Amino acid sequence: MISLTKDKAMLGYELFSPYPNIACFVTTRSGGCSSDAYGTFNCSPFSGDEAEKIARNQQKLCCSLPQFPHELVIPFQTHGVEVRIINKDFIEATDGGRRELLQSVDAVVTAERGYCICVSTADCIPILLYDRKNEVVAAIHAGWRGTVGAIVTGTLGVMKETFDSNGQDILACVGPGISLQSFEVGEEVYDAFRNKGYDMPRISQWNNETGKHHLDLWEANRMQLLEFGIPAEQIQVAGICTYIHHNEFFSARRLGIKSGRILSGIMLNDK
Repeated sequence: MISLTKDKAMLGYELFSPYPNIACFVTTRSGGCSSDAYGTFNCSPFSGDEAEKIARNQQKLCCSLPQFPHELVIPFQTHGVEVRIINKDFIEATDGGRRELLQSVDAVVTAERGYCICVSTADCIPILLYDRKNEVVAAIHAGWRGTVGAIVTGTLGVMKETFDSNGQDILACVGPGISLQSFEVGEEVYDAFRNKGYDMPRISQWNNETGKHHLDLWEANRMQLLEFGIPAEQIQVAGICTYIHHNEFFSARRLGIKSGRILSGIMLNDK
């Protein structure tokens, strides 16, 4: 990944860098004003952090983008598979209506310019998509439940049905999240993937020392991208484990649930 700011508060993807008509970012823990388990660059409003500090961090984020967004669209995630299209109906809704539309949503898609769609993660996997032909972007939150439920496949299906998106036109970036090495799971989680027909030798390993399975959420989600027809060379996997690199990225397994979140966002710039 590449640094977008001198203080390394925001990172970007090499895969997206040739496209000036979009802006994208992944936040780190550096460069903000939050403290304790939220220290320092927490931009998520659903984390329990102080509202004033979140607002200051979000202001810095927006000012660091090539264009100041009309809005940061951040859904209230519930580890489900609900996909929301951010369109004119959303934009014209009341504040309360917008909040309602973003409840229990784990993926957002838009073709509206200037609206930065985001997902919050802290070990779960953030995935950003860009359909360069139809000018559509998506942001996906894929924890193990969302991955089992094929939220990536579902989001791509919405893009196909609504915007006629096809795999050969899509670029996909799989962001920082927990790695195979660090993601130890119980039998019930392993069985959930096996029962859905996942290629378990491809996405899991057995740890003889602990007697536990480990799962590769990066690969499980990359497989969904490939199955939709996105060429392998149009997929970038950051390969950064948030659990291992918890000093640089928020990790709920390290810091607890009441802690900061990585914000991953993508926006179609205004022309």
